[in-house]
Order: sequence, then C-alpha cells, then structure tokens
Amino acid sequence: MKEVKLTQLLSLEQLDPGLYRGQSWDLGFRALFGGQVLGQALAAAQHTVADGQIVHSFHTYFLLPGDAQKPVIYDVENIRDGRSFSSRRVKAIQNGRTIFYMTASFQFPEPGLSHQVAEMPQVTPPENLRSELETYQELFKDMPAEVQEKLVYHAPIDMRLVQQIDPRNPKVLTPVRQVWMRAVEPLSSDLLMHQRLLAYASDYYFLATSLQPHGLSIMDRSLRMATIDHAMWFHRPFDFNQWLLYSMDSPFADNARALVRGQFFDLQGNLVATTMQEGVIRKKDA
Repeated sequence: MKEVKLTQLLSLEQLDPGLYRGQSWDLGFRALFGGQVLGQALAAAQHTVADGQIVHSFHTYFLLPGDAQKPVIYDVENIRDGRSFSSRRVKAIQNGRTIFYMTASFQFPEPGLSHQVAEMPQVTPPENLRSELETYQELFKDMPAEVQEKLVYHAPIDMRLVQQIDPRNPKVLTPVRQVWMRAVEPLSSDLLMHQRLLAYASDYYFLATSLQPHGLSIMDRSLRMATIDHAMWFHRPFDFNQWLLYSMDSPFADNARALVRGQFFDLQGNLVATTMQEGVIRKKDA
C-alpha cells in the first residue's frame, strides 16, 4: 500500500486571498468523509487570522454529500476581528454548490478562571488494545484490491477501541464508546496542525455510537446516515503525538435524528476538547 500523510491532506493550496483548495481521500464511504471537510475548513480559517490566535470553537452544518473523487474549494469570509477574538465563516464548495458551512472563533491565549468537573473514564490502556487498522485488514482481506487499497487512508490515525464491537455481528449495547487515538505521522510542535488532525479524527465512530442501543451497524445496507451539524470546543493545548481518549455517548435519538457528544482527554486526565453532533439515521424499509 502507498504511504499517505494526513498533514498533506490538511495543507491547502491558496488560490486567492481567502480562497483555498483541498484534495480529497476516498475512505470507502458512500460520500466524502466529514472529518476531511472539518479539518480542511479549519485549516482555511486558520490561514486568515493573526499569528498567535488559536481556534477555541467551531460550529458547522453539512448541507450536501461531498464527492470523494473531487477536490473541495474553501471560501473564507472575515466576520470580525476584535482585540481578543476573531470570527470566520468558511464555505465549502464542490461542483459550484455549497456542501458545508463552518463558523469558527479564534482567541489570543490569556489567563482566566479555571476548573474541570469532567472525569476521564477508567479504561483499558491503549498499549493493551489492538489497532483498528489490523481489524479492518482482517475484515476486508478477501475483498477486491480496490477496497483493500482504501484502508491505507485510515492508517494516519492509530485508533484503538476500548469496547471491541464486531460490525458484522452487532449486538444491543448501551450507547457509549471510548476510543484511544493518536497521530501516526510525527507532528511538529505547531498546535494549529494538531487541531486540524483532531477535528478530522473527531468524526470517526461518532454517529455510529447512536446505533448501539438498536443492535445496528454502519455495515447495514438498509441504513442511511448523514451528519447534519458538528460542533467542537478546544479547551487547552494538547499533543496529538500522544494518546488521547475519545469518550462518546448518545443521549437521545428520535424522529430519524440522533444526538452524540464526546470528550477528548489526554493521558493526565485533562479535558482538551468537547464535541457535539446531530445526524440523520433512516432505514430504507422504515
């Protein structure tokens, strides 16, 4: 398999001031992977703010499915530049149509009140768990070569599931999932790239957590799933060369929609980021 680098995917080509182009990876899904658009849109916004400003939150809407065979254009609008905070709106475009919107807020770091109530779950450490890429490779070893080739695009993030779930034989489970994650490619000390990669990784396994109480798997061909919106808050600096625990749960699902929420903890138990997402889940026979 060929080597792929996530930092290259999340490094954009500038076409004009505020206008960027990102290439696409086909991860084997029915449409463009949402994490790619999250990471690239964040990269586009980062390019337009002052040096030293760090994203602390973004809110997004997925409007249309993206085409994994085509690049994506990102158009950044400057909403506000204040003394401490700056806001940007990013529009992602394919085939002349807007497929995604992001509003991101940036801040110059400053001291302030500090507390953390969230507790890191006590789970099996990552060194005692198996890489999910190994599981994928076994699962798809008898599939056509073009299917196996797409597995290489999962390689840049080392992911290790605390709860081992067989997607070929799903069971009814509580809607809770924890995954250890870290970058495989050595990253520099540039926090901006670490944030892009974490935004990318935040879409893995997320909406699928809401399927667990129903004994369903993303491999179920009767399911139609799509992200509606995705929000993320960055609380403190982190190093994605080191393991982070992504703890996810789904508190609610109804009316063909499901809500999921997540927390990223570092090895010291510090909460480094929080996520929320709502998505559409439909069964064809429903």
